[in-house]
Amino acid sequence: QVQLVESGGGLVQAGGSLRLSCAASGRTFSSYAMGWFRQPPGKEREFVAAISWSGSSTYYADSVKGRFTISRDNAKNTVYLHMNSLKAEDAAVYYCAARRWSGPRLGELTESWFDYWGQGTQVTVSS
Repeated sequence: QVQLVESGGGLVQAGGSLRLSCAASGRTFSSYAMGWFRQPPGKEREFVAAISWSGSSTYYADSVKGRFTISRDNAKNTVYLHMNSLKAEDAAVYYCAARRWSGPRLGELTESWFDYWGQGTQVTVSS
């Protein structure tokens, strides 16, 4: 089992950057595929990005490709989401997710595929 704690959210101007972090408990972090999802106000939670256990495979929603980068540091039990060129539509609560998965590629990029979730961190983008 793994526990996830997100941090790094806040208020940023449109066009600005922010880095989210997700710290995981436990000694088997490197056995987990990790993902980021977000839930804009009044909308359903949606996939943002994901990364395999080794970092060799990464996945992005079309809406964030070229602007967001997911990365991980297995020595620090942490996954990051680097967000650049932020837009008003990026405002949301961002959630970190995990699934024990040692494959080089992830399975589904859906909420139901991930087993563990953090509490979320708020990102607000001012125009």
